[in-house]
Amino acid sequence: MLKIFKNSWALFSGYFIIMVAHGFQGNLLGVRSVIEEFNFLATGAIMTGYFVGYFAGANLIPKIVGKVGHIRVFAAFASMASLSILIHAVLVNPFIWTLGRFVTGFSLVSIFIVMESWLNDRANNRTRGQLLSIYMFITLIGLSLGTLLLNFSSPEKYEPFILISLLLSLALIPILLTKRKAPKFKKLGYIDIKGLYKTSPFATVSMFCTGIIHSALFTLGAVYAATMNFTLFEISLLLFLITISGGVFQWPIGFYSDKSDRRIIIIFCTFLASVFSFMCVLSLGENPESLHLSVNWENNKLLFFMFATLYAGMAIPLFTLNLAYINDYISKEKFVAAGGGMQIIFGIGAMSGPFICSLLMNKLGSNGFFIHLLFFHVIIGLFGLYRITKRPYEENPESTFTPLPRNITPLGIELDPTTGADISSEDKK
Repeated sequence: MLKIFKNSWALFSGYFIIMVAHGFQGNLLGVRSVIEEFNFLATGAIMTGYFVGYFAGANLIPKIVGKVGHIRVFAAFASMASLSILIHAVLVNPFIWTLGRFVTGFSLVSIFIVMESWLNDRANNRTRGQLLSIYMFITLIGLSLGTLLLNFSSPEKYEPFILISLLLSLALIPILLTKRKAPKFKKLGYIDIKGLYKTSPFATVSMFCTGIIHSALFTLGAVYAATMNFTLFEISLLLFLITISGGVFQWPIGFYSDKSDRRIIIIFCTFLASVFSFMCVLSLGENPESLHLSVNWENNKLLFFMFATLYAGMAIPLFTLNLAYINDYISKEKFVAAGGGMQIIFGIGAMSGPFICSLLMNKLGSNGFFIHLLFFHVIIGLFGLYRITKRPYEENPESTFTPLPRNITPLGIELDPTTGADISSEDKK
């Protein structure tokens, strides 16, 4: 493990800094949009811009990398992301911010593709699992630390925006100074949506709804907390707990999903998530001064944080559960291609998630946020119950659950030891 980290320290250092900036940026804009009194629809459009850019970049960047190389793409789009956040500070306008978020999404997926392609080049069949574990750990820690930076300075000031820009620029240094030769870019195939639905209707529908859920959770969570008059520390703590919980719960949930019918675990998690989502509404209500489950506001807040943490623990592993479940019905050689297709389905859902959620928040108030989450969790659960009656359980010993970061691309999925990717060990020592 130490040898792997030593050989890849430049990649991991640059990536860690980017994850800190990424965890800070989206939540900063969410809080600032409330301060600027943007309506929910405008805020939803701003947050949707990120996922539109992410989806567009995921399809275009591989071609660009193939033409100009990894280092140039990384440097160009890290600089672009650094510039984009400064535009947010200078021009406080919903339309400009939506364009800025598009640029950020396009830039960050470019960085992820370069990072994961490089890691694949460093990996061999013995080290892929270790590299993926390090990648997962760095993603989790970076994002969680980024949420705590909300306490750095008031979102109304320009300092937080400059800090993000500095972090993104700083991430360039270890990558640009690396002595290792950049890898050749390998194109990946995809299984189309129709083919995936034919293989597993439940995994396909569940992944689409998961995209809608996750995109709203990670972009409008800060908006919800700000409209409920949480302090900056409380907002950062909420986002920190959601991020950590979602990562930690993947291991035990994944373990049990490998021991039983994976559909049962998905249905159990999604229904339990809907219950915790409902409990979050009950614990606070629309007005944080109102009393629901306890005798004073402090206890209400404690209950809310507990329910929100448990909610994230059930909801976030759904992404990887869906990937593992689709793999239950295909051969090992198609795991990566299926992962790429499922990422497209997730991306389509993610592009619509923040805007749909903002419509509900605009109509129902702040708690439209949790009603949005609850609604799509129920859809997953009900469709899963229906599909259980249509298809018997089949065990595929080659398919196992592997915890994955939520921002992973198909290139990163190839790091999963269960994919059976044929990677030569030469030049990886």
